[in-house]
Amino acid sequence: MAKIQMKTPLVEMDGDEMTRVLWQIIKDELLIPFIDLKTEYYDLGLEYRNETNDQVTFDSAEATKKYGVAVKCATITPNAARMTEYDLKEMWKSPNGTIRAMLDGTVFRAPIQVKGIDPCVKNWAKPITLARHAYGDVYKNTEIKVPGAGKAELVFTAEDGTEIRKTIMDFDGPGIIQGIHNKDKSIESFARSCFNYALDTKQDLWFATKDTISKIYDHTFKDIFADIFEAEYKEKFDAAGIEYFYTLIDDAVARVMKAKGGFIWACKNYDGDVMSDMVSSACGSLAMMTSVLVSPSGVYEYEAAHGTVQRHYYKHLKGEETSTNSVATIFAWTGALRKRGEMDDIPELMEFADKLEKATLSTIESGKMTKDLALITSLENVTVLNSQDFIKAIRETLENS
Repeated sequence: MAKIQMKTPLVEMDGDEMTRVLWQIIKDELLIPFIDLKTEYYDLGLEYRNETNDQVTFDSAEATKKYGVAVKCATITPNAARMTEYDLKEMWKSPNGTIRAMLDGTVFRAPIQVKGIDPCVKNWAKPITLARHAYGDVYKNTEIKVPGAGKAELVFTAEDGTEIRKTIMDFDGPGIIQGIHNKDKSIESFARSCFNYALDTKQDLWFATKDTISKIYDHTFKDIFADIFEAEYKEKFDAAGIEYFYTLIDDAVARVMKAKGGFIWACKNYDGDVMSDMVSSACGSLAMMTSVLVSPSGVYEYEAAHGTVQRHYYKHLKGEETSTNSVATIFAWTGALRKRGEMDDIPELMEFADKLEKATLSTIESGKMTKDLALITSLENVTVLNSQDFIKAIRETLENS
């Protein structure tokens, strides 16, 4: 069978530890035998990031802007222990955070649902996609531990020197204060990414904040979403037969528990962080979760939602067998290949991505899976496969499909 031809490269961002090992096996077993794979390769492994003073991360983001589609392996965000382990020049920032900022993107995460791995919430018949605004709020906060009695104030000084000043609290003893911020431009990008992704995937979009309590901060999010929707997207949503729906975050949580799924749930930064973990955990595993970064200009970066699987990597280095779930990493590749095929008008590439996803799920449904899924499946008499054999089993299913 002739290999599927590509017109434009994908940006390929290699990563760290066990996911890096799986990355190469996936390419060798599931991609290169079937596709004339064209990629522009960037090594985002921690050692090379350190060697290039993290320039490779910036270069990969610029390439993503150029080519429009990227696929990324999981990477290490170093802590103090990693500083010593890898003899780092400095504690380099999260590559995901750097790329997210450069692309001005929003992260969309959705569980990969498969027969035999049933959601804890039984009525979730379709995946719920979480859209997380990945800027500001508590993640870029400034905090003070108040030592004793005194006045805490919120002060804004304009460029011309004029001030806006509000009292936060007249403390009569020790306490704590926190300052958070966001930018209209970032919220606007978040809104457009959400509206575009809803149109792209033909799903309803929910958005939730706490504007009844936060009458300026959260209300600004609500107003920006509403203004952009009415001005730019309402007619498109009507034509696509999908809905934009706003509600309070506590009401959204209650509604989600009774919903059937199949929609996008947009959240502010912290809410999105927490709720995406809730949805993924309720659906089985972070290794069964897709993740795509979408910029408002229509640039896509696909990745696995989980980390580098450090514990399995150390076992791998000792020559011990591992049973690491590669599904999310496979789906990062299929997502990127499908989008590349869509952009370049290569239906064969889109069909291959669909077939590979179906083969992956069919392999699990036939009872062949990694240990993490075997522990939670409702299927009986399953076969637990090691990391490499699971990928080879998927190839066998793919070739026989």
